[in-house]
Amino acid sequence: MHFDQRTQAALRDAGLTTEEIRTASDAVADAVERDAETIRAFFEDGGTMYSDMEMAHSADEIQEHEVEFVDLFTHGSDLRGYLRFDSWGVPVEGGRVLNDETVELSLGPTVDARVRFARDPDSLR
Repeated sequence: MHFDQRTQAALRDAGLTTEEIRTASDAVADAVERDAETIRAFFEDGGTMYSDMEMAHSADEIQEHEVEFVDLFTHGSDLRGYLRFDSWGVPVEGGRVLNDETVELSLGPTVDARVRFARDPDSLR
């Protein structure tokens, strides 16, 4: 089960049985895996992507990146991995699908921010 002990206790106090909590936990894990699959497909072909990432060397609102690949794994409610650009990379510490054109990744050290990505820069405006 992927809920911590406090969450499980609160759910039991709210009237859920252990089986209902387990079912909810499994549903969360399934949703995270579906999002991971969608994000993998989004980045699958690599190539040019656009983001709203703040970059020290750019005053532009929208950044252009050449993406090599994304490698993701899931465990329960966690989505983790690595996003590789043409000349650098960054750990992925979470992610979600915003719509058909845009995904958001929580990026780790060196970026430490939630960043939206799209194939069309207009999708980020």
